Amino acid sequence: MLQQLINHSPDIKKLQDEGYDLEIMGGQVNVHRIPYVNAKSGINYGTMVTVLTYATPTKVGLPQDHTIYFIGETPCDRDGKPLTAIINNSNNQQLTEKILINHYFSSKPKGGNYGDYYEKISTYAAILLSHAHAVDDTLTARPGQLKEIESGGDVFMYPDTNSARSKIEYLNRKFRNLKIGIIGMGGTGAYILDLVSKTRVKEIHIFDKDVFQIHNAFRSPGTMPVGKLDEGVELRKVNYYAEIYSRMHRGVVPHDEYVTKENIHELSDFDFVFISVDTNEARHIITNGLLCIGVTFIDAGLGVNLVNDSLLGTLRITTVSESKHDHLKNRIGAIEFDENEYSTNIQIADLNCLNATLAVIKWKKLVSFYQDLKQEHNTLYFINTGKIINEDFTA
Repeated sequence: MLQQLINHSPDIKKLQDEGYDLEIMGGQVNVHRIPYVNAKSGINYGTMVTVLTYATPTKVGLPQDHTIYFIGETPCDRDGKPLTAIINNSNNQQLTEKILINHYFSSKPKGGNYGDYYEKISTYAAILLSHAHAVDDTLTARPGQLKEIESGGDVFMYPDTNSARSKIEYLNRKFRNLKIGIIGMGGTGAYILDLVSKTRVKEIHIFDKDVFQIHNAFRSPGTMPVGKLDEGVELRKVNYYAEIYSRMHRGVVPHDEYVTKENIHELSDFDFVFISVDTNEARHIITNGLLCIGVTFIDAGLGVNLVNDSLLGTLRITTVSESKHDHLKNRIGAIEFDENEYSTNIQIADLNCLNATLAVIKWKKLVSFYQDLKQEHNTLYFINTGKIINEDFTA
């Protein structure tokens, strides 16, 4: 991937050929061993960091803006005075899990932005080097070396430039090495997979024994190619979704089976499980089984009914964790009722998507990606009123 990126990106290739010490870390490029003058008029070596914008997975595009980060002491002129002409601020900022930057530079070219990464990096390097040369004219910013550190370990098929652009990549450490299960790949389960696959978890195991049918296409993410169901073999849900999401995430593992009392122990080493099944009996077996083996989970429920020519109903998100599980018996029944909310099995893509989104947001709260002040363990959304009720708070 690195060599392809270099070969397809003339500006990065030119930086490499001229001997800049580059370290490409997915969404960023670090330029090491840049000489600069410190406050004592001595020479230090720092690192410039800039976010990469990708035109394709193997080619960089134009720089996002004209600014660049710097790791090191405050750069100065030969007399030890800070370079206020380029230093926008000197606030420490955690850019990624491994990158703590110390300064933020801003030197806007006449055209407003740099034409490519070669122009941007070489310009900033030249500014720092010009002051360093006033102390020692033998110094160079091009010692000649190239490193690669893969972004994320790497679970993605292409760099996560979204987190890099937003400067929140360091938060992705909260997902690292997590083993996630999704039980039930109907409408809600498919949307859960869609959202979780965009995080840096290590593995995503999906469980379902059902066949993908035409009606599933109308309540699932994306679109199914015409003719996919005419290939002469049964299309298993887990295989279909694994094929799609493995294009982005390397850790999607399909399990063409239902989760039952007999095999639930196989989930004992999972860090977290999402449940999205459509019968109370199966839900009861799975939730109590996970409770017994000590696995934190979220159960997503959706109930919709047709009343007076309109649809109404409720979405439910029930969380069971080590800190709160005594509410489970009050939230999930063990048997089916003649008039239970799942009897009609009405599912609509937007409701499946919202149900999944609420579940994934709560999971991200549990791993502290999002702040969680209330620590609710049950959430209800009522379609006809738009009301959201949070209940079962951690004591």
